[in-house]
Amino acid sequence: MFTKLRTYLEMIRFAHTVFALPFAFMGVVLAAGGIPPGRTLWWVLVAMVGARSGAMGTNRIADRYLDGLNPRTRDRALPQGRIALGEAVSFVVVSFGLFLLAAWMLNPLCLALAPLAILIVCGYSYTKRFTAGSHLVLGFSLALAPIGAWVAVRGEIAAPALVLGLGVLFWVAGFDILYAFQDIDFDRRTGLFSIPAWLGTANGLIVAAIFHGLTVCCLAALIPLLGLGPVYGVGLACAALLLFYEHRLVHRHGLAKLDMAFFNVNGVLSIGMLLATLGDLLLMR
Repeated sequence: MFTKLRTYLEMIRFAHTVFALPFAFMGVVLAAGGIPPGRTLWWVLVAMVGARSGAMGTNRIADRYLDGLNPRTRDRALPQGRIALGEAVSFVVVSFGLFLLAAWMLNPLCLALAPLAILIVCGYSYTKRFTAGSHLVLGFSLALAPIGAWVAVRGEIAAPALVLGLGVLFWVAGFDILYAFQDIDFDRRTGLFSIPAWLGTANGLIVAAIFHGLTVCCLAALIPLLGLGPVYGVGLACAALLLFYEHRLVHRHGLAKLDMAFFNVNGVLSIGMLLATLGDLLLMR
């Protein structure tokens, strides 16, 4: 049982939840002006786990044949037969069912928007087949987390939520471009689309840097929009330095430091921004 559970967690890259979840909770605390009721936090967490698990499961199902051809991904659970296709489909259905339940428990607008969110996060899985803009679609999919979290608290969509979501969109698109450097040759051979495969490594680095610059701009725009103070400002400055460090690692060391640049740096960044935001709201108000 534990082996199977570990296989499912590996399939959906559960550890990568650290990217989107802190920004979802950042949307929650910004919408609430502090820590909201425990019930809201719980159902936002359930919604996040359900939506992300369903999206990752869909992605693995859609890419199972491609994953089997790619040396980097051929040992994943579906190509190896460690999880059957029917099991994966059932996992996706249960995950999205959990997401819909959480949306229903939060408020009517969350429930009304939930099917659209499912369509968007599932649609991403097929975009690499026809557009190099797939990085932006992935970013948009994860941007729904803080926007949805804001809706969970306020029951409405407002400008700060959209600005935060836009920051997440560019952040994710930027580091996804860096991650795609691993598959340049495979993507070109198989006719898949990505910015590195289309523009090359040097230009891909430039586009990723522009996206991450826009991330910092969006997060900075929240300061006047929400009256955020110095604690948030320090967190944002640290996030900007982390993004610079991420690009420095990839520029100097290439794929050798990609795991550190992709997982460690971005994980610290997302958690750090949540803590800085929460600290600002609790200490400076």
